[in-house]
Amino acid sequence: MKDFRNLKVWERAHELTLELYRMTGRFPREELFGLTSQIRRCSASIGANIAEGCGKRGNAEFQRFLQIASGSANELDYHLLLAHDLNLITRKPHCRRSCAHQKMLTSLLQKVEAERLGTKC
Repeated sequence: MKDFRNLKVWERAHELTLELYRMTGRFPREELFGLTSQIRRCSASIGANIAEGCGKRGNAEFQRFLQIASGSANELDYHLLLAHDLNLITRKPHCRRSCAHQKMLTSLLQKVEAERLGTKC
C-alpha cells in the first residue's frame, strides 16, 4: 500500500479539483445539475481513484485505478471544452493544467506497468 498524499499527481489532482469547485461556483444556477455537477464529479474522481488505487495491494490493481483516473481526466477535458464553448469559462488556464495532469497520469501509468511487468520504464 502506498500513501496517496506522497504522490505529486494526486496533489495536483486535488489542487485542480479545489480550483474547479471555486470556478463552477460562478456558473449560472441552471447549470447546477449539468456542467457544474459533471465538472466537479469527474475532477474529484481523478484524485479519488488515485487514492483508492494506493490502498490496493499490488501494482495491477493500482494500475487499473490509475486508468480509471485517466478516463476521468479525459472526461474533465471534454467538460472544460464544453464550458468554454458555452462561454462559461476561458479555456486556456484550465486546459493547460488539465493537459499537464493527464501527462503526469500517463507517465505514472507507464512506470507502474513497467514495474508490474518487470521491465525498465
